[in-house]
Amino acid sequence: MLEKASFLKHELKEKLRKLILVNMGIRAYDPKFRKTNLASPLTVQVQTIDRCNASCIMCPYSSLEKTGPPNIMEEDLYARILNELEGVRTLRSFTLMLQNEPLLDTRIAERVRDAQKTFTHNVLVNIVTNGALLTGEVAEVFAHHATWLRISIDGWDGPSYAEYRGVKNDEFTKVINNIRDFKRLGGKCHAGASIIVDRTNAEHVSELIAILRETGINSAKVSPCIVSNSGKENNEYHEPIFAIVKAQIAKAKANFEAEDFEIFDSFHTQLETFEKDYTWCPYLQILPVIAADLNVYACHDKAYNLEEGLLGSIKDARFRDFWLGGKDKFFRINPSVHCRHHCVVEPKNKLILDYFTADKAHLDFV
Repeated sequence: MLEKASFLKHELKEKLRKLILVNMGIRAYDPKFRKTNLASPLTVQVQTIDRCNASCIMCPYSSLEKTGPPNIMEEDLYARILNELEGVRTLRSFTLMLQNEPLLDTRIAERVRDAQKTFTHNVLVNIVTNGALLTGEVAEVFAHHATWLRISIDGWDGPSYAEYRGVKNDEFTKVINNIRDFKRLGGKCHAGASIIVDRTNAEHVSELIAILRETGINSAKVSPCIVSNSGKENNEYHEPIFAIVKAQIAKAKANFEAEDFEIFDSFHTQLETFEKDYTWCPYLQILPVIAADLNVYACHDKAYNLEEGLLGSIKDARFRDFWLGGKDKFFRINPSVHCRHHCVVEPKNKLILDYFTADKAHLDFV
């Protein structure tokens, strides 16, 4: 109880801090004149290696042909990025993951330690992983130096997990044991599971949550698999299983949810259309991604999309120089043209855009 109260207090403080930072960021925009004075992103995803040890059917990585040696971010460049982000002191969250398995980077434990040492203004240092390599020193460092760790999982036993991810049948047991061992290490890191649901695992959601609960993990989030860039097609796909999944979540909540284990229901219908009626994306300056190819992309959805997602490169430039050197790059991507697909930050974009269309004389009153 005390542990959760402390965590919730920390979360409340972080939400307040984020609100202040986002307010600062919003007030730095002037989209009418295509200007922005936002000194740096508020949160960044960084990919230090462009490889994965699985081929999940719902992940873009499975459709990418990776040949030749992997791109691995050099130590000096990584350190430079950390120092530059620390220098502007607006960063709130730093996540090591982008359509990859970050633990394949043999220096990932050291990179987490370096991030925590460099950031002196309470930046969240986070990891998203499939958990297969969550062992030894890596697990120890994450447990005591990372803020949160999210494990993506979908299969509910060996064969189903292998089918989803293109791995061996014993991989599921290995991952579950890794989670259990990780929680036994103690530490402050909040560990959660992300369960992506489709027609195959719809009737096994509660079963999987029961297994996760036994490991000591802190939370489980249940979300629908996005199967199309059409909202209508997504809803049609999930319609036959919608009630089943909701019943599975309700059953799991009744049986397993407790003070030390949260079940977050993010399984919902999608908008009928993913078309956007706005021409500027504020969030590409709040949450850009830095990939192992040393390019900076607008978001994780558009990573490695050189035509519609590229903001620029830091191959031959400091991140700060890239960020402050010319503002046109932040307005090049037109959501009404380039983002007619599912977007997790659209509700936030709309809130920010509503702010700009409001009568400024009324803002303080509102």
